[in-house]
Amino acid sequence: MKIIRMQEIEGNKNQRGVTVKKLIDHDNTRVMNLTLQPEDHVPHHKVPVDVFFYIVKGKGTIQIGEETSTVQATDIILCPPEVEMALWADQGEEFSVLNVKTPNF
Repeated sequence: MKIIRMQEIEGNKNQRGVTVKKLIDHDNTRVMNLTLQPEDHVPHHKVPVDVFFYIVKGKGTIQIGEETSTVQATDIILCPPEVEMALWADQGEEFSVLNVKTPNF
């Protein structure tokens, strides 16, 4: 059994200033924990694989294609391949999200 303890994994700031922790990275899946501080955002982008977001902590806004919604802890949001997505920590609190890509690319 392998147990991954997110709080014990060191995060690194990416080029957008968002703290990222790589939790799982193999051929079938990539799981990253993104932690956005208030007013941080991940700009519009798309990837060639299925993605889903699991909100770990806080509230924020996610845009998938033309749809935008405020989401909160325990919500799961699906994004098909090649559809633009973006995230904003615009609710005045830390916004922690699991980003799961299948298959890994």
